[in-house]
Amino acid sequence: MAEYSLTPVQIPPVKTANRTICTALPVPESLGLFERLRQSEPRSMSGQPPIVWHSAKGFHVEDRYGNRWIDWSSGVLITNAGHGHDRIEAKLREIIDQDLLATYCFVHEGRVALTEKLQAHAPDPANYTVFLLSTGSEATENCIKLAKTYALKKYGPAKKYFISFSSGFHGRTMGSQLAGGWQNQKEWIVDGDRTFVQVPFPDGFRNTDVSFETFLNTLNERGIRPEEIAGVMCESYQGGGPDFLPVEYAQKLEAFCRKYDIVLAMDEVQAGFGRTGKWFAFEHYNIKPDLIPCGKGISSSLPISAVIGRRDIMDLYAPGSMTSTHSASPLPVAAALENINILEEEKLTENAARLGRILQTGVARIRAKYPEHLTWCGGKGLVAGIRCTKGNKEPDPETSLKINLQCLYRGLLMFAPVGTGGECVKIAPPLCITEEALRESLQVLEEACDAVFTGKDYYC
Repeated sequence: MAEYSLTPVQIPPVKTANRTICTALPVPESLGLFERLRQSEPRSMSGQPPIVWHSAKGFHVEDRYGNRWIDWSSGVLITNAGHGHDRIEAKLREIIDQDLLATYCFVHEGRVALTEKLQAHAPDPANYTVFLLSTGSEATENCIKLAKTYALKKYGPAKKYFISFSSGFHGRTMGSQLAGGWQNQKEWIVDGDRTFVQVPFPDGFRNTDVSFETFLNTLNERGIRPEEIAGVMCESYQGGGPDFLPVEYAQKLEAFCRKYDIVLAMDEVQAGFGRTGKWFAFEHYNIKPDLIPCGKGISSSLPISAVIGRRDIMDLYAPGSMTSTHSASPLPVAAALENINILEEEKLTENAARLGRILQTGVARIRAKYPEHLTWCGGKGLVAGIRCTKGNKEPDPETSLKINLQCLYRGLLMFAPVGTGGECVKIAPPLCITEEALRESLQVLEEACDAVFTGKDYYC
């Protein structure tokens, strides 16, 4: 992965209603903070653009030196309702004033309200329940555990395989990485677990065969019979594109799981809570998963996650045997509950769908200007991406990093390029962004691409 330089670059000032750049970047006065972190943190934490956040509100991020960016990161798809929403901040102060900061598994009123609120968004509320956790990795790990437990108790140890997809990402813990589709991320496990099997993801870009027969043929080649599969987990969209399943493929996958009583989990950790213009991204496929791991946009702020799942699967474990120390911790619960209320009442899912059409059209137009370098774009709602490649789909992380930096210098903030080789310029603004700010952002992205590919106003 290409790395950001800590050498300050002098940039012409930028001043609009949404953006201000008034210093060199990175800010020379901030360099000491980066050095201190380098001494106290592992280098793995140093992968984002070199700015120091001081405050964030709505769809803006500011440092303490007077610079202001339009945020196209949402803190990596967290702040769906926007940064620092007044209502979320007020609810957090209310719980602090109530003197309720930790509860373990003891009941508090917020826990009841949030589980009911999430249950109401399940495919079949009467038959789904909610398990609150802290991180997305915990949520996906529990889906693995529940799927394998369901199969073991109902059919015995022969029904053991857990199927997921190439290039998939489900977290950084051991189980979630076993299910992940990035082989280089799980080399540390050494021997792995042969019951975890990945099949090609039908992205239509690197894997042009998008038929469901590829799924079946891969299992057959591995000597796995459908009756031996305990669970299948798939991200509702993969983040490296973003890449969505073909609708027909998703529906055939669901039918396959129903036929062989396989637990189907659709990973909504990055995709849920209105991001794609629907409450859950799997709704684009008109399917009903058995388990739904959630996180990130669930609170637009504090760490909390959840598994929404079929009652008969979720009830497999006895009282006290499937819990989490910070499950339903009062502050994250208050943030999540108010966040969901905001998303519903401010109609931010609908805003994502409406503005998504502007975003997708704008990104496609920019990609079409430089088709030799920008070879793919896609997305739904307020998540989009452009792939930078060389020749025959070879990742071009250097170019994606250059575009990222040129946007940063002009007041548009994105997180580090992602994808198989860091080739994807990822776009994910808060769902509260205005049409005016979105159009301004697209103009900045176009200016950045023009700078990279023509050399005009190129800052380096």
